[in-house]
Amino acid sequence: MTLSDTIAGLLGLNANDPLQFFVAAIIASAIVGTFMLVNVAIAGPWAKRKITATFTDRIAVNRIGPFGLMIIVADAVRLLSKELIVPEKVDRPAWDLAPLIIAGSALFGFAVIPMGSGVQVADPEVGLAYVFAVASLASIGLVMAGYASNNKYSMLGGLRAVAQNLAYEIPLVLTGASVVIFAGTLQMSEIVTAQTETLVTIAGIGIPSWYAFVNPFAFVLFLAANLAEVGRNPFDTPEAPTEIVAGYQTEYSSVYFVLMYLGEFIHIFLGGAIITTIFLGGPAGPVLPGIVWFLIKIWAVFLFTQWARSALPRVRIDQLIEIGWKGMLVLSFANLVLTAIIVGVIAA
Repeated sequence: MTLSDTIAGLLGLNANDPLQFFVAAIIASAIVGTFMLVNVAIAGPWAKRKITATFTDRIAVNRIGPFGLMIIVADAVRLLSKELIVPEKVDRPAWDLAPLIIAGSALFGFAVIPMGSGVQVADPEVGLAYVFAVASLASIGLVMAGYASNNKYSMLGGLRAVAQNLAYEIPLVLTGASVVIFAGTLQMSEIVTAQTETLVTIAGIGIPSWYAFVNPFAFVLFLAANLAEVGRNPFDTPEAPTEIVAGYQTEYSSVYFVLMYLGEFIHIFLGGAIITTIFLGGPAGPVLPGIVWFLIKIWAVFLFTQWARSALPRVRIDQLIEIGWKGMLVLSFANLVLTAIIVGVIAA
């Protein structure tokens, strides 16, 4: 039962009535969206700085509120109160819409993610295909931001974003398809259910059949492609502050900058949610409620992306494209074929 069904039951709404179920789905979406935005608000202004400072042996925010947590409120007030500066000769409709598309595309993806404890807005049969499709819409926003800004650095960042996403989205989808072959379904809840059995027992301890254990090669491939998809080192060339100012987001300020920045971190958490769902057993875990395990796992993926940001040097754009097309694509096809052969032999 999805969260929408639960809310419809609690409010006495008829789940078979499209209008009443739509109301329940809107409420469920608002709950899940707010829940994820709270996590992003903690991650962006505060956790990112604390983690990076730890890796680089520095002191991060620690003066505003306990542990510096009130920097979240301070940054929100500071950025939202700034003047929205619109450069001359921008393509205004595209320039205005780009931040909304970048942030919104990631939020839509959480609609089909099973977070545990009954928290899942919808559970369509094509759930994994849906989440890949809506996440890829961010590429359109990046191109719009780069093109519409009337800035050569922004344009260069937008072009890099397109080249990067084309090179790495295909390996990402192909690696996800190998999980679909194992699970036999695109439905997110069923993929999670397929990982609940015990893979092997060692010294009385059962190792779950998470696809990260079943196919660690695919897991590593997906992690690497996800770094490129969310623009984290060594694949942060669309922003590349030392080369092109801030790339596609150079000309954005005030609330538009907040949306761009928010969109970046929402996509990181969406990537973590996808990895958690298809490789790490979703919300499965002992003792603690499912939603707590879900949070632990997506924050672990976030920590990995921040480690990569601090530890790995940026590759050049030509190296990035070569890694994607000549390396990741070939390896993802090989993984897909090998997975199909193994599953076919087991089924026979």
